[in-house]
Formats: sequence, structure tokens, C-alpha cells
Amino acid sequence: MRASRLLSILILLQLRPQITAPALAREFEVSVRTILRDIDELSAAGVPVYAERGRSGGFKLREGFATRLNGLLGDEAQALPLLGLPGAASELGLGGASQRLRLKLQSALPGESAALAGRLQARLHVDPLDWYQSGEPATHLPALAQAVLECRRVELRYLSWKGERDWKAEPLGLVLKGGSWYAVARAGARTLTLKVAKIQSLSVGEESFERPADFDLATWWQASLQRFERELRPEVAVIRITAEGRRRLAEKGSYAAQAVAAAVPERPAGPRRWSRVKLPIESVDQAARLVMSLAPEAEAVGPAAVRARVAEWAGELARRHAGT
Repeated sequence: MRASRLLSILILLQLRPQITAPALAREFEVSVRTILRDIDELSAAGVPVYAERGRSGGFKLREGFATRLNGLLGDEAQALPLLGLPGAASELGLGGASQRLRLKLQSALPGESAALAGRLQARLHVDPLDWYQSGEPATHLPALAQAVLECRRVELRYLSWKGERDWKAEPLGLVLKGGSWYAVARAGARTLTLKVAKIQSLSVGEESFERPADFDLATWWQASLQRFERELRPEVAVIRITAEGRRRLAEKGSYAAQAVAAAVPERPAGPRRWSRVKLPIESVDQAARLVMSLAPEAEAVGPAAVRARVAEWAGELARRHAGT
């Protein structure tokens, strides 16, 4: 760990005219005292680093000194796909490697390009989580990632809405979606999607497996999402809805936004600009709840069961809220 940090400090000193001990401490999440010891060790190893005193001072390298440290180590190569996602790299146990990789790539850029990359990094941040959401702890993610890379069979216990189940599986890939990690794994004739945070226990075996030559993770995942959407919302409801209702409905998700985009305006158009939307739904109850959440900007047109359920629940609500 310390050797990795010393290497990163050396690269960083080559990238910046000078940098303070507190700034280095923040960069590597260690104490200032630890950074001072690291600087002493670099100096003892022959690196010409020295300190400028005063308010605007800091550590810098002797002018003209340079060393090429652009070759990638094994873990740095693994971190390459996660270069713009430091949080995800840390979850996979590749946080330090990702940081070194970023610095190496920046140091390899010529003059102004390196400065531009540094400014962009300081002014652009990628947060994969939606509002009001936090990432779920994925305890077994690093071990599972290693099993994916080495094509090793695993035994795991998984907690789904149906309860716990043990699986013997061949992990084919990992997907980060909405801040949550998912594993795609082959179990017998089935290919499973497992939420990593729901894995209760994991054992990586010594036995390896042969990854299917024709398996493409991105293609499989996209097809899986489309299949999930179809199976999740197998029916269609027709909703009469105002312009404000369309705006609110589109915020419910991509499936709703697509339905709103295909809305058919009523003729003649009244002051509230009513339209009809064909909306994929999970069930009668789910559709009724959605229509009621848009009140008074929506009306269920069909199926009749949805319209009846809205009328039933609206009547119950009216009775409960009547003056006493």
C-alpha cells in the first residue's frame, strides 16, 4: 500500500508545479505526518524533491527531473474500464489502482493537454446514483469480481423475495446500474441476474470454467432489460390526461416517458389540453394507484377493471375525508 502511494506521489509531483502536504494528505486520505514520512522516503531514494517555505509554498521536484512511469501494472489494467468512476473502482477493491492509472495517463499527456485534463477532472464529477438514493453495501463484490476475471466457479447463498437459495454458478460479468451492482451468472442451463448486495455468502472455488465465446455482456444485459420490462408490465391501460398530468407521468420512469411521448391529443383541444396515453401496467391495482397519484390531472378510460378500482378507492377516500 505504501509503495503504491509513493509511486502516486511521485507522478503527482511531476504533474503539478508544487503541492502542499495537506493537499497530498487529502488526495490519499492519510495524515499530514504520513505524507511527510513519504516525502522523506522519496528523498532518501534519490528523488530530488524539496520544500518551498511560506504561505504559497509546497513540495516540488528539481527543475528538469522526470521519470517515465507510464507502464500499467496488473491491477491498473483491471481498473481501466472504471477510470471515470472512482467510487465503483473502490467498491471493487481497485481504488488505489484507479488513482495511479489516472495519474499515469495524465503524466503521459504532452504539455497543455495534461493541464486541460487536470482542469477537467477538477471540474467534472460523475455521480451514478439518482436523487434520494444511496448505494447498497456489496460485501462480496471484490471476491466476485476476481472470480469473474479468473473464470472460477462460485458457491453462493442468495436472498430474493422468494427466500434464501443456494446456487453453484459460473459468474460471467458484473453490471453497475443506478448505483447497485448486479452479477450475471450461469447456473446449469439458466443465466441469472443476481443483485450483489443480496448475496449472503460467497465461496470462490479452485475449479475454473470456460466462458462462452459468443457471450457479450452488454448485449445480454440490454436484451434482459427489455425482457424484464415486457414481463413486468404485460398489460396496457388507457389514461386521459392533462398537460400537467403528462409532465408528472413522464417523471415516473422511462416506460412512462415513452408512453407520454406517443400521447394522442384530443380534438378539439380544451383549455387543459387533454390527451390519451396508452400506458404499460403491471396490474389493475398498480394502474389505479398511478392514476390516483396524478389526480386531478388524469382519468382512467380502460380497462374497465382499472376504472372501477379507481372509482372504488376514490369513493372510499371521499367517505374518509368527508366532514365529521
